Amino acid sequence: MDVLDLTRLQFAVVTIYHYLFVPLSISLSAVAAGLHLTWMHTGSEKFLHLTKFVGKLLIVTFAVGVVTGLVQEFQFGLGWSAFAKFYGDVFGPTLAIEGMLAFFLEATFLALWYFGWGRLPRRLHAATIVVVAVGTLLSAYIILAANSFMQNPVAYALDPQTGRAHLTSFGELLTNEVVLAAFPHTMAGAAMAGGGLLLAIGVWRLAADAAFRTLARAGAWLMLIGGAMTAITGDHLGKVMTAVQPMKMAAAEALYETTTGAPFSVFALGKLGHEKPFLTVEIPHLLSFLGTGSFDGTVQGIDDLQAQYVAQFGPGSYVPMIPVAFWTFRLMIGAGVAGMALAAYYLWASSSSRRFRIPLLPAFLQLGAGVPGWAKRILLLSPLLPAAANTFGWVFTETARQPWLAFGISKVSDGISPGLTSAEVVASLAGFTLIYGLLAVAWYKLVVHLSRKPLAPETPVEAAEAQPVPAY
Repeated sequence: MDVLDLTRLQFAVVTIYHYLFVPLSISLSAVAAGLHLTWMHTGSEKFLHLTKFVGKLLIVTFAVGVVTGLVQEFQFGLGWSAFAKFYGDVFGPTLAIEGMLAFFLEATFLALWYFGWGRLPRRLHAATIVVVAVGTLLSAYIILAANSFMQNPVAYALDPQTGRAHLTSFGELLTNEVVLAAFPHTMAGAAMAGGGLLLAIGVWRLAADAAFRTLARAGAWLMLIGGAMTAITGDHLGKVMTAVQPMKMAAAEALYETTTGAPFSVFALGKLGHEKPFLTVEIPHLLSFLGTGSFDGTVQGIDDLQAQYVAQFGPGSYVPMIPVAFWTFRLMIGAGVAGMALAAYYLWASSSSRRFRIPLLPAFLQLGAGVPGWAKRILLLSPLLPAAANTFGWVFTETARQPWLAFGISKVSDGISPGLTSAEVVASLAGFTLIYGLLAVAWYKLVVHLSRKPLAPETPVEAAEAQPVPAY
């Protein structure tokens, strides 16, 4: 691997690791806010305990996300200074706003919420966690707007003297058609991620407290509804992607020839190339519908697009890594569907509705039959499926854009830091991998520790009498 490939690998490791915590922070903040408001409305002790528990999970996850997010932003100076210099005027406002949201707004109000129990007025205290939830959404939108510029550059002009890109309209940057499609898709994926974590913890601790059943079912609903919304929003995003990056859609199907009524391969066995693999399972016309909205729509092929880009941008290869694009697209869909299936099964099996028997259906699939032990062990793995779906989705999004750093105007090879050596990249990559591994272990142990603790720890009578009565 040369220095360019090593630098790309380093950025990929840092970004993928960071993004494991981003969707969790987004969904956990929304869940904590929802539980807090539910407790205020109902006065139920169960929702009070669940609010505090989810809030603690949020704090641990948020802390790791902030640390890894800082490193990700430093990558622009560490490995991609040429890109940062050229597009700094475009990216600068988005990164600055996101930093202020994450460090000043979200962190401050999360601290106010955590330390404000019994100290802040009831409504003001509830407002702090709502601000955190809204702040995470705004922060995500801003970062997605920056990424969407790389997918579909808008609102910029090149300085004729320096050649640097200047932002011409911040509003146009925030209303890029790609970010408008990507934001709801990403938030739906975040709902799946948080739901998977809460489902696993709830199932694991069912016997400890009845409130964990509420947590597990809430997580399952988040996972199921989030998955459905991911599919719906992904359909729209696919059509936008086809319009602005037709090569990406062609690579997703390894479609070399322009085709009307193009099929979608659910599975393929064999080499992906001009000749079809010797074994494929196809759904007729589906790729055309995904890309154009019409079952008889025309999807441009890789060969035609390569010739078009050579004529437009000059000699070179404009074809991404086809096997990576092809399989990550399917693994993304497969992991998401599997997560939805797990959530739907738990909701079915744990339903409190009157049980009735369906002939020929196994006992563990009957309504209200309960979840057997082996199924609970599988459900404990439910956080892995949304994490895999999110990861494969981002790998597809970024690698299928190659060789472009910013589509149509800057290649990846143009953005790397000058003078960077392979030894420097390997050393920093090894250091990041080691530190991130330790952070992963610490996060996991903290989550397990918090989950093992009783939701409502018993307080000695003497200590309870000595405590001041909270304001609410």
